[in-house]
Formats: sequence, structure tokens, C-alpha cells
Amino acid sequence: MSTTPIASSVVSATTPIPASSASAAASATSGTLVGNFQTFLTLLTTQLQNQNPLDPLDTNQFTQQLVQFAGVEQQLKSNEQLSTLVSLQQTTQATQALAFVGKNALVDGSTATLANNSAVWSLGVAKSANVDISIANASGQTVFTGKYNMSAGDGQSFTWDGKGNDGTVWPAGQYKITATAKDTAGNTIGVSTQVSGVVSSVDLTSAPPLLTIGGQSYTVSQVKGIVN
Repeated sequence: MSTTPIASSVVSATTPIPASSASAAASATSGTLVGNFQTFLTLLTTQLQNQNPLDPLDTNQFTQQLVQFAGVEQQLKSNEQLSTLVSLQQTTQATQALAFVGKNALVDGSTATLANNSAVWSLGVAKSANVDISIANASGQTVFTGKYNMSAGDGQSFTWDGKGNDGTVWPAGQYKITATAKDTAGNTIGVSTQVSGVVSSVDLTSAPPLLTIGGQSYTVSQVKGIVN
């Protein structure tokens, strides 16, 4: 077991609005506004054509209706612009996600791949602490536990050799780490867990797009850096 720091560069991202929800909401709103807009035009035209020449439409009422007319028209234009922005955002997300393919990315996560008798996680604590580590296989069975002293800082590499506490050599696969820590005063502190791996593919049908790393799916917002 070793705890050596690894370098990483931060990549910022934002969490986008789900495409399906945004598109459905925009479509429903647009349809309602268009229907109301056409109904308003029909009523206004009919009203003007059939008004009493001896008692014409009050000027103030007519002005108010024109203001409403302009307001509905503005809503329609705003809705069209919103749809355009959502489309541009989706394109940006897809482009950003595709740029990660083939790169070794560091992401927030706790599941790493055991291959060639080695599974690696990156841990971080705010202050020096005693850390209890537990590793479980894909079925949830605990395969290893241990206690370690960690200094303050992020990006501290923890490597497991695939052996259980009883010497059992576990097969290659996905393993999840759980880490809890207490400082020298006995206070519980948080432990961040990250994993790294090559981005093998990107699912652009999901919103936001999903990156595949070691058989696990992650969003771009979970990417914390690119590991050399």
C-alpha cells in the first residue's frame, strides 16, 4: 500500500438542463402561446369588424389590447431564443465530452478497476487524520479493510494489490472503496475519493453526455483533471 501524491489539473464544467425536459417544456409553451396568439388576433379582428359605428371601441381598451398583443409576440420570440440557447448548450456539451475520449481522466468516484493485481484510488483529507479503508467487490462483499495515517491534502494515491486480509487473491473486476477519517482530536472529517482511467467512449444520447471510464459512467462535471 502506498500514499503518494499525484498531480491533476482542474477542469470546470456546469451541469446542464436535461435535453428531453427542456425540449418538452419549450415545445408545450410554444404551442400554447402560438394558439393564444392566433386566437387573440382572430378576436381582435372580429371585434374591429363588428364594432358599433355609433359606439366604437374605447381608445384605452384598444391600446390595452395592442399592448397585450405586443406582449404575446415578445413571449413567442423569447421562447424561440430559449430553444436556440438550449440547442447550443447541448452542442457545447457534446463537443466538450468528445474531447475527453482517449485521455486519462481523474473523476469523482469510488469504484476502480482491479487489473494486473492493482487498483488505484486518489484520496484527500482536509487535515492529518487516521483513515479506515474498506474495499468491496461488485456484489457488495467486503474483501479488504485497513487503517492508515494520512497527511492533509488532495490527490494522495492509494493502491490495493488485490489481496484480502486473509491473503485471498481476488479476481480482476470493479471494486468500491469506502473511507472514513478522524483527526487527532477524534473528530470525524470527510474523505474525498477519486478514480482515474482512460475515457473509452462517450454516450451523446444522454443529457448530459456520459463518459465511460473503466466500465463506469460519469458526467463531464465529475471530471477533476487529466492525469499524465
